[in-house]
Amino acid sequence: MHELAVTESLLEIAVRHAQENNARRISALYLVIGQWSSILDDSVQFYWDIISDGTIAKGATLHFRRVPVTLSCLDCGQEYQPTSVELVCPKCGSTRVKVKTGEEFQLEAIDVDE
Repeated sequence: MHELAVTESLLEIAVRHAQENNARRISALYLVIGQWSSILDDSVQFYWDIISDGTIAKGATLHFRRVPVTLSCLDCGQEYQPTSVELVCPKCGSTRVKVKTGEEFQLEAIDVDE
């Protein structure tokens, strides 16, 4: 259910930036979502279709780009993509790791009609 709040924030950000740039309409949004993010594309799209109605973003296409998980070993510095739920470093066997990519959620770009 948190996708509703996230989608409301996306709409607010997109409309604000579009209006600041004198846009008549928002035609597309480009979202970057990490593989380990709890955000579901279908839920964001569902809420978008409802809450964008009546705004300059109505009918805008949402483009989703998923970012794979990349971990960094805190002991040896090896960067790798885990192949399972086990997070063991393939180089040294350490389980002390830091997530480098894969948890992000951001609005990367907006297409507007001026």
